[in-house]
Amino acid sequence: MTKLDTYSIDIAGVKRELRLFEIKPGLRIAILNILGDTELVQACARGLAEKLGKVDYDLLVTAEAKSIPLAYALSVETKKPYLVLRKSYKPYMGDAIKAETLSITTGQPQVLILDEKDRDLIAGRKVVILDDVISTGSTLQGMRMIMDKANANVVAEAAILTEGDRAQWMHIYSLGHLPLFTE
Repeated sequence: MTKLDTYSIDIAGVKRELRLFEIKPGLRIAILNILGDTELVQACARGLAEKLGKVDYDLLVTAEAKSIPLAYALSVETKKPYLVLRKSYKPYMGDAIKAETLSITTGQPQVLILDEKDRDLIAGRKVVILDDVISTGSTLQGMRMIMDKANANVVAEAAILTEGDRAQWMHIYSLGHLPLFTE
């Protein structure tokens, strides 16, 4: 078995080796996959809860799927509810609100959808948009578009890590930053 290239990082006191993944020729990113990593998710939830401590908000909003455990754990830490924007429409979602983004990892368009049942829950509320890693900002942009359409007020944006141009992400509440790996 070939040894994979990795990037060592300490996130909220937890050390991980993140695999490097080529997204296009000459450009690799470190992949953070928190699914199933309860130790890391809990540590990140505690760290983000502390960073968001002075932010006045009503609920957390995240996109399906990798950030769901983080939203759940942060909801438990902060005692704030959360909701998930889905990536595919199901008939029971009724009059849903949709926005399209472009995924950096797949290079494909991705749809984000707010279920009709959540529209009343979010209208007029102060929300924190939450993601695992913010790289290009396309998922954030899609979440913001939906929040605008749903008449919600985005008061903060948070992630475990930001990636790429650090200056672009100075307003994000995060626990660390990943470089881009160029060859």
